[in-house]
Amino acid sequence: MIRASIGIGANLGDAVQTVQTAIQRVGALPETRLIAASSLYTSAPIDSSGDDYVNAVIQIDTGLPAEQLLTALQAIEQQHGRERPYRNAPRTLDLDVLLYGDQQIASVTLQVPHPRMHERAFVLLPLTEIAPETLIPGIGAALPLLPSVSDQRIRRM
Repeated sequence: MIRASIGIGANLGDAVQTVQTAIQRVGALPETRLIAASSLYTSAPIDSSGDDYVNAVIQIDTGLPAEQLLTALQAIEQQHGRERPYRNAPRTLDLDVLLYGDQQIASVTLQVPHPRMHERAFVLLPLTEIAPETLIPGIGAALPLLPSVSDQRIRRM
């Protein structure tokens, strides 16, 4: 089993309900067990438009290979009507593999650690809430990065 961190966000429809349902669905994936779920947060869109996002981070233990986990997450997004009309478009649901153990993955479809996770309050705050000791491969400890994102608007719900 690999410990993975998954970022969850939504800003279309009933975003709170969508995020809560997504947490349950990810935890119910084959060979997967939900370990921890952060509080829900609201955050302003970054490099995007639309309503504020509802965000959370969960940790799972999974036996799914990274690419298979990504495929399963994208299927959950599709069940929630996810469309990708353009980069950073508002979304019904966004599920990102943030961390997959201590692995660094650079494939055509998946980059782990998520390339901008260390620059995003909506990732770092919920991640360090549930796992303050998190190390981001190639970057370092997550907790000391919080001051660098303190100018981003985020609020615990």
